Amino acid sequence: MRPLAVALTGGVGAGKSEALRLFGDLGAATLSSDEIVHELLRCDVEVSARLEEHFGSQVVTSSGEIDRAVLGRQVFKHSDDLYYLESVLHPRVIREQRRFREQLAASPEAPAICVIEVPLLYEVRGEGRFDKVVVITATPELRRTRAGSRIDEREERLISDAEKSRRADFVFQNDGSLDELEGFVVDVWRQLITELEEKE
Repeated sequence: MRPLAVALTGGVGAGKSEALRLFGDLGAATLSSDEIVHELLRCDVEVSARLEEHFGSQVVTSSGEIDRAVLGRQVFKHSDDLYYLESVLHPRVIREQRRFREQLAASPEAPAICVIEVPLLYEVRGEGRFDKVVVITATPELRRTRAGSRIDEREERLISDAEKSRRADFVFQNDGSLDELEGFVVDVWRQLITELEEKE
């Protein structure tokens, strides 16, 4: 049986990773798109070759991996370079998400729910691939405190938190404690499980 697919999205520093961990603690199968990207930059030979061809040898470390810090400084200065990077990475990330879900669907031990963290869900029009969407938000000031230098000019071209929240099935303003975030995740989990049970 194919698990209910939940997308978890929100801005940098909002608390998506912590929410993903909490869903995993409750029994969901979880996947981080950021981790997929990191793995592609570490291990995918074709990705490395394309990025080196486009950006030059300075983005490749002596061990042959992509230097994320150098790459980041380049793409966040030049929007065309950022679009190129995303054109290389996004199809591969989507493919890995699909593979993850197909493996779960084929497993007799699969949990009822899988949660995939997708930072640019609405920006890449990916919400249609999921059954439910959870948005985690926080004030810009708090997100900057949490994320530091990872808040960058990408923010200017992202869909606003207000618009993401309007489209989502569940929304949490993560300006408080970890206990409050955990309470929200538990409540969403219970609602999803109840919905699944009612469909049986």
